[in-house]
Amino acid sequence: MPSIKPTDLLINPDGSIYHLNLKPEQLADSVIVVGDPGRVSEISLFFDSIECKVQNREFVTHTGIYKGKRISALSTGIGTDNIDIVMNELDALVNVDLTTREIKKEHKTLTIVRLGTSGAIQEDIPVDSFALSLYGLGFDNLVHFYEADKAGLDKAMSDAFMKHTNWNPDLSTPYFVKGSEKLINLFKAEMVTGITATATGFYGPQGRVLRLGLHDPDLNNKIQSFRYNGERIINFEMETSALYSLGAMLGHDMATVCLLIANRATLDYSTDHKPHIRRLVELVLEKMSGL
Repeated sequence: MPSIKPTDLLINPDGSIYHLNLKPEQLADSVIVVGDPGRVSEISLFFDSIECKVQNREFVTHTGIYKGKRISALSTGIGTDNIDIVMNELDALVNVDLTTREIKKEHKTLTIVRLGTSGAIQEDIPVDSFALSLYGLGFDNLVHFYEADKAGLDKAMSDAFMKHTNWNPDLSTPYFVKGSEKLINLFKAEMVTGITATATGFYGPQGRVLRLGLHDPDLNNKIQSFRYNGERIINFEMETSALYSLGAMLGHDMATVCLLIANRATLDYSTDHKPHIRRLVELVLEKMSGL
């Protein structure tokens, strides 16, 4: 098997992978990813012991033990472009020999759960609820740079969504990809479930108006009213579609769980979301420790 080009897989002089600055032995098979680097320590605070702490740019990793389970907490920063870096490098850490740059014969599956904050878009969902993403709806175009047929994209759902919203052809083609059935079953009893829309930005792409107007001021209402096989879009955030699509293509189990700190439909906002984040961290750690 030919080795991966050195300009395609960048390795640091100490043998760690380029952006994450991690060596294979520093990564657990179960990973919690968060956007905020500061949230990594909020997770590792619950660890019984910490093996290592690594930081490079916005990528912070703490690996340790929680109730006998080895877990890594890792910050990705914001956006699907960062997820492209994180997912490819996490996969390379376990499925590529970093010395020879050859793909390993035996594939290893990582369990990766995104733990984040998000905004609900349906009026009946209370602020401070926990949301589980059954599907990621991607507005980001990332998946289209890869062999997207391997991601299990639901083209019929995408076609229905574009028809419902009268989708602007100048925008990238939206795509739908499902999370891991195993992880969905693990979390769904405690959470609101539905489709998560992954936006390419925080302001205009999520319908916010400051000084710039929107191409389609009614787009959020169209997104809110979309229904497909009994499912609806419940929240906006900025990472899930890339996690789910790259995870599917690379053969990893993925799920996103979010604390809903605002409701865009009712204009409600959490007065203090920190205790609820702690509850979500404990819930995720408990669930993952049993895997």
